[in-house]
Amino acid sequence: MLPVANDDHWQVAAPESVGIDGGKLRALVPRFEEWEEANLHGVVIVRYGKLAFEHYFRGFDLKARNGPGIIDFDAATTHDLRSMTKSVTALVLGAAIDRGIIADVDQSVLSFFPDYAGLRTPEKDRITIRHLLTMSMGLAWNDDAPYINENTLSASLEPYRYVLSLPVVTPAGSAWNYSGGATALIGGILARATGKRFDVLAAALLFDPLGISDVTWTWLPNGDPKNWCCLWLRPRDMAKIGQLVLDRGLWNGARVVSETWIDAATAPQIKTTRGGYYYGYQFWLGASSVSGRRVDWVTAAGQGGQRIFIVPTLDLVAVVTAGNYYGNDRLAGLVPQMVLDDYALPSVDVPHQLLS
Repeated sequence: MLPVANDDHWQVAAPESVGIDGGKLRALVPRFEEWEEANLHGVVIVRYGKLAFEHYFRGFDLKARNGPGIIDFDAATTHDLRSMTKSVTALVLGAAIDRGIIADVDQSVLSFFPDYAGLRTPEKDRITIRHLLTMSMGLAWNDDAPYINENTLSASLEPYRYVLSLPVVTPAGSAWNYSGGATALIGGILARATGKRFDVLAAALLFDPLGISDVTWTWLPNGDPKNWCCLWLRPRDMAKIGQLVLDRGLWNGARVVSETWIDAATAPQIKTTRGGYYYGYQFWLGASSVSGRRVDWVTAAGQGGQRIFIVPTLDLVAVVTAGNYYGNDRLAGLVPQMVLDDYALPSVDVPHQLLS
């Protein structure tokens, strides 16, 4: 449970040295070992920039890299992020905008696809990169089972044309509607603007600066990566992404993404239709109640119970991986929230300024 230092550039620390009650936190281990149905795969906790807790479980993983099966998870096991990949995409885009590769988020999406001129309408011309980031592009999309839109996108030889060919159902920017297609277009835009595949850009702009090398993508028929889902990373590397956001674009003192971008990505840009959550740029915003005190957090969230929780007021990052996919929607949301609300947050000493 006490993390072991290796070559991934994490400083490790005993929980108590960073203001965490190790006993309270470690209590999650027997709880979830006994509760097999929860199918929790791993928990990593970082405070004050130091890896203070790490534990992995044995469980069934429908989305394992080598096919479904029972996995003995450990620090070296990569895990499918599912839609946490969308948050990675937002960070890559931010780094690209920081470097002037793309001017800003208010550029028209169709301006990057001149070969799709036949799809242009006045309504579609109003769709900007900002609308993709905030899931408000206004095109017809249903992200629920049986995943007709996503399955069609995943099988298409022209995935970006497919998304942009969908009819407009609401004016751009007027309504939130969760869409993997919106995130796919961000990858297409970056590829069009640079002449490089999204995975190459992600490595250069994000993963290499963070020292993340064990990266596996899922591929589209056209040879591009699925940048809205299905990226595999190790949980300790997921925690690096959380720490980057917590430190407003810095990793070990080096600038990777601008403060301006992180602030916009984690601000409440639009209200969702799910549980009162707000949405930033491919990040979710929510809050927990701990001993009657509200604790705000930002999260990258993925199907099955994947989470990177970022809690700025407590200088805390919590990574949760799990295997509650299709048909286990209740557990997919419940399990990571229990890890945060019942174990991680109650174990943390609250800074004095927050108690006044």
